Amino acid sequence: MVGELMEWLRVPSVAGLPEHKPDVLHSANWFAGALRATGFPTVEVWSPDESPTVFAEWCAAPGAPTVLIYSHHDVRAVKEEQWTQTAPFVPVRRDGYVYGRGSSDAKGQALAHIWGIRAHLAATGRDAPAVNLKVLVEGAEETGSVPMRDLLEQERDRLAADLVVYSDTLTWRADHPAVCTSLRGTLLGKLQVFGPLRDVHSGAVSGPAPNAGEELAKLLGTLHDDTGRVTLPGFYDDVIEPSARRRADLAALPFTDEDWLDRSETRTIDGEASFTVLEQLWLRPAVEILTMMAGDPTGPPMATVPAVATADLSIRYVHGQTADSVADTVRRWVADTLPKDIPHELTISVETAQEPYETPEDLPALEALSAAMRDGFGVEPGRMGNAGGGPAEWIADRLGAPILFFGTGLPEDRWHDDDERVSVDMLIKGAATLAPLWRRLGA
Repeated sequence: MVGELMEWLRVPSVAGLPEHKPDVLHSANWFAGALRATGFPTVEVWSPDESPTVFAEWCAAPGAPTVLIYSHHDVRAVKEEQWTQTAPFVPVRRDGYVYGRGSSDAKGQALAHIWGIRAHLAATGRDAPAVNLKVLVEGAEETGSVPMRDLLEQERDRLAADLVVYSDTLTWRADHPAVCTSLRGTLLGKLQVFGPLRDVHSGAVSGPAPNAGEELAKLLGTLHDDTGRVTLPGFYDDVIEPSARRRADLAALPFTDEDWLDRSETRTIDGEASFTVLEQLWLRPAVEILTMMAGDPTGPPMATVPAVATADLSIRYVHGQTADSVADTVRRWVADTLPKDIPHELTISVETAQEPYETPEDLPALEALSAAMRDGFGVEPGRMGNAGGGPAEWIADRLGAPILFFGTGLPEDRWHDDDERVSVDMLIKGAATLAPLWRRLGA
């Protein structure tokens, strides 16, 4: 399994960069070959020129449920000079981890499915899976999964399923896995604040000239109050308070501040004072500043008052909120808070927003997954959510099928960062969970 993963990781399938477009197709064809070698009789690569997406089906279990496996094979862009363990696309195995871009997010997760299916067939002696399996592994998740919307519409009949197993998520700890039952929504925005008509020498205008960087900083400085709550008026109005059961599930997970800070590498704990770290991560909305820039940040200082200051914002929203309502709240806050004589431009990508999703609590497949995780990990799993976003709600809505989350990632795997890695033990336990899952779902 590690050998196959390292071979796949050498393909730099970076999403959204024209120079890597052939690599994304190469990556899709690599995974298609692995599916064929596993026994899938039908394997295709859809949208090869736009976002190469692998589709496969193995439907040889009459009367059994049909399950669609979802994941992705594209990866985030890298800054090679910041990697210290290895070059991003020269994978190495070291101290129980495989390092390389895509190792955990999400090629490792997709490959755990391959090995889980192989183990399922070997252990049962079957010549086909105990359920009807379909696979959808897309090539544009890291740029928002926009082409997926069209594919879900165009290929709705071929993708039809009773259940979706969604594998682009984390679990809590290697020694204490947890069944993920929710995913927050994601909404991105870009704010530009304008000062002088162009960058102007500070020695000529410093003092009376408006400073775009200062105005942006003052605005963003009001984003949270001293208790960690988002200050946007009405931001929490539609948030559905978590049930006592969900809060109890999270409280039952093993957690210490020291363990969290060590694994997340976040230095300190902040946020809403009235909620625990895990409740903030998985049950509460959040607004983050991803980038801030004013003037010319490269080379020696230009000694000019900047004409433009820019910030990129990430809004993670939860059940009850919608992309439209959250976007309207942000627009009103910016318009009402910035001085009227300071022009601005706010762009919020509502059309690419990814809505939150919650697995129905009474879904029988949840117990099947819990039992399979007991098989694979040897311990009783807990319950958790996932802090990131993804196209889960789109898939569930268009296919009319509930989502079951299962991932082999850990918070310490450094997704989207340098030195991304995956635990070999987690991949093995993931495959050892997925192997009995198909038998349990078939029953």
